[in-house]
Amino acid sequence: STSPEALAQKVREMRADVGIALDGDADRMIIVDEKGHVVDGDQILAVVAESWQADGKLSRPGIVATVMSNLGLERRLAEVGLSLERTAVGDRYVLERMVEKGFNVGGEQSGHIILTDHSTTGDGLIAAMQVLAVVRKQNRPVSEVCRRFEPLPQVLKNVRFRGGKPLEDDSVVKAIAAANERLGRHGRLVIRPSGTEPVIRVMAEADDRELVDMIVNDVCDAVAKAAA
Repeated sequence: STSPEALAQKVREMRADVGIALDGDADRMIIVDEKGHVVDGDQILAVVAESWQADGKLSRPGIVATVMSNLGLERRLAEVGLSLERTAVGDRYVLERMVEKGFNVGGEQSGHIILTDHSTTGDGLIAAMQVLAVVRKQNRPVSEVCRRFEPLPQVLKNVRFRGGKPLEDDSVVKAIAAANERLGRHGRLVIRPSGTEPVIRVMAEADDRELVDMIVNDVCDAVAKAAA
């Protein structure tokens, strides 16, 4: 599910209706539509949320996702009267929030989809069946069913550091404040240390791609200098 390019090519070659990619333990799932376009976890969450809303299956009027989920998902859900609760990155944090507040749909952009009516962990096969059920019910191509919103331009960069706390440096704090001011209500900035390697992850998204690039570069430069 992390490298669906080969699947996308095969779907196009075979003129298949859909392709489904699972990771090694099948707790993550990504879909490829009939045009060979990859459908990420955010779009899948929107499909499931709206389907369950229509069927009266949502335990609460909203879902849970992480800080990395695209703002486009949040806007789409708001359009249909659903909220988006955000957590730290990691499916365990998503599940914790779901249990804590009584949500039954949650997941990550990476393809972890948690449906607590069926399982307390991500299950790629269950998530795939949910999407395919919507495709069959609506009798429309996967590309139409799964394109629920236009994702905002999103840029993610990593900055390596050897130690210390570069995010507490005055220059970095000022760069982050300036970035948030420039984004205003039209975008988001997420900065977090990796939990698995010595890098700071800097992600920004907004309607304006040029603005996103500038903000990520400015913040990364400040972090890199502080970490030197």
